[in-house]
Amino acid sequence: MPLSVAAFYQFVALPDFRDLRSPLHAFCAERAIKGSILLAAEGINGTVAGTDQAIAALVDEFRHGPLFAGRLDNLELKFSSAAAMPFQRLKVRLKREIVTLGDPAADPTRQVGTYVSPTDWNALITAPDTVVLDTRNAFEVALGTFDGAIDPGLQSFGQFKDFVARALDPAKHKRIAMFCTGGIRCEKASALLLARGFSEVYHLKGGILSYLEEIPEAESLWRGGCFVFDDRVTLGHGLREQGHAMQQNVPEDPR
Repeated sequence: MPLSVAAFYQFVALPDFRDLRSPLHAFCAERAIKGSILLAAEGINGTVAGTDQAIAALVDEFRHGPLFAGRLDNLELKFSSAAAMPFQRLKVRLKREIVTLGDPAADPTRQVGTYVSPTDWNALITAPDTVVLDTRNAFEVALGTFDGAIDPGLQSFGQFKDFVARALDPAKHKRIAMFCTGGIRCEKASALLLARGFSEVYHLKGGILSYLEEIPEAESLWRGGCFVFDDRVTLGHGLREQGHAMQQNVPEDPR
């Protein structure tokens, strides 16, 4: 039976994030949910897999249960499926940031760029003078990206701020459109660009996963596979499992 996979995040104040770790781990373990969840003072980020019933129970707990007490009301959530369990174990970790950029000016709770729906994305990235940035790591870009997108050559997302300082200029690059796997890295990246004086900053709502789910392949400007940080390796249009020749241990990184 196929399993349900949920990728989720929300930037939200969680001053008690350390106290949330044990009960959240227990909730998932009791339902045989596996995957990785990150907790920090700035929010939650994770991808987990389990039966439909188990994942539904977890989402209900996030949205309505006592553990988060209604604080995850804007949870960004994306579902896909897996033929077999794509994770080896369950991890709930405490972090300084749920996606590591290392620049306090990049605060998505204060400001983020303009969200662009998948149905409007093609028009934006093909418009004249739009700078299209892939904010993911270089090995992810090598497996698939959008036509015409710039690869910053990142080994880790923390290097994005250095790329911005080196390669982008608010006076020259007027319109910037960014994308990542599920949207979380673009939240931080857009907040950084706005803090550094860029005025017209856009990012793909729900990330590549939403685009691949919603846009028909015949109309798509995506080429290749979308790397996911689990044993499925890459997903294609319709969020179908593709797999890939690269079957070494999958590195860990937030969406």
